[in-house]
Amino acid sequence: MPEVKPAELIVICFMLLHGFGAALDCTSPTPEALFSALEKDLFTKTLIRPTKSFSDTLNVTISITVVGILGVDEKSQTLTVYLWQELSWHIGGLSWDKKKCGTERVSVPREKLWVPDIHISEFMDEDKSPKTPYVYLYNTGRVYDDKPIRVISSCRLGIYTFPFDVQNCTLTFGPFLHYGTDVRMIQGAAAEDILTASKKVIETNGEWELIDIKALPLNQFIEDINYSGVQYFIVLKRRAILYVVNLLIPSCFLITVDLFSFLLPPHSVDRSSFKMTLILGYTVFLLIMNDLLPVTGETTPLINVFFSISLALMVASLLETVFITNIQFSSSQYSAVPQWLSILVLRYLAFLVCIPPKKKSNRITVSLKQPPPESVTDLSNITNISQRPFRTVSSEILSVKPAPEPQDRVLDELKSLNRDLTAIRLQVDKHFQESSSSHEWYMIGIVIDRLLFAIYIGFILVSFITIITIWIVNNT
Repeated sequence: MPEVKPAELIVICFMLLHGFGAALDCTSPTPEALFSALEKDLFTKTLIRPTKSFSDTLNVTISITVVGILGVDEKSQTLTVYLWQELSWHIGGLSWDKKKCGTERVSVPREKLWVPDIHISEFMDEDKSPKTPYVYLYNTGRVYDDKPIRVISSCRLGIYTFPFDVQNCTLTFGPFLHYGTDVRMIQGAAAEDILTASKKVIETNGEWELIDIKALPLNQFIEDINYSGVQYFIVLKRRAILYVVNLLIPSCFLITVDLFSFLLPPHSVDRSSFKMTLILGYTVFLLIMNDLLPVTGETTPLINVFFSISLALMVASLLETVFITNIQFSSSQYSAVPQWLSILVLRYLAFLVCIPPKKKSNRITVSLKQPPPESVTDLSNITNISQRPFRTVSSEILSVKPAPEPQDRVLDELKSLNRDLTAIRLQVDKHFQESSSSHEWYMIGIVIDRLLFAIYIGFILVSFITIITIWIVNNT
């Protein structure tokens, strides 16, 4: 490689600086004259950063306008937006007289100028933005570059409060190669003006709504090297009406139907079949609407917790119905109600759930005549007699004794009838004792059913109020 002498290097630098320092000389106020001057003094220097010296910093002003929100993908954690990117920088020493050259600005091909390598740090896909071949060049040396960009950027999405979530995605604009000492990024329009302009020109009216834009200058150090940039915060809010109508309201309706199913009496309506039908319908509903739910990330969305609680409550109410039905209709298999259980449930819990205890009957069965001694001493025989038909009993008695006189026959018939009535009375007393025990178990089932119904309502209210409060707090 031939050695370059210091004198030659000084001459080359002087020529470069002279080229950037002198004003363009247009021979006439025509486009041909202006482009001839630009071709001679500017277009041949596309490889050089347009500053007067290597130590000077080129200031690049940037501004954006959000034109459309194309989508947010929770699974891949990406944001797709359509932007207008406006860049502006100054070519040192370049100027022309707009009267001599005939214009204040002119559009020139992009490849004829040195263009800063501005990129978005969060860019995650191939750049499919439309190409704009021209930029504006002003007589003061200012370059104005405005182009559309389709951005697919990474965004840390938080779906905990879905579908009432607010996402804050960042877009960091800065040079990919040049250090902060070579190219400095400067924020152009204020964030409030960008937000106002974006809301005026935004074309999409889909699931997401643009609610705020913030901007912040950024100096990032990587391996002790300073890189300049401007960071924009795009704040988006999900329009939740679709999910409220299709997910939350039907779920609340099914929970309400399950709640009011407690009013169905278990002894007259098969409440368990009704509840199983509700559970089956709710499961099918969740399977159909599964595509509307987001893919879970680091945290489980509250709406999934809401659905799980709703399904768990339906299953719990079904188990409660099975338990109460078993108490009320299988009481004949149980022994008498223990005293402590009767006092606890029928006295205290019944008062707690507003079920007044039934007053005991004041009727007393009085026997006006004692049974004969032989009928009292031989109760087993009476029981056996009572279990057989009356005609058989009478025929057996009559077959044992010889045929008496008519008066004795009437007396024997009355005695036989007395024994049968005594046996019937004993059987009726036993039946009423069992009926009283069954009635106590039945009342215990009613009290427990009312108590679990109140607990069910309380748990639903506490759970739903907690979830709604978390949604509100996270949104504010």
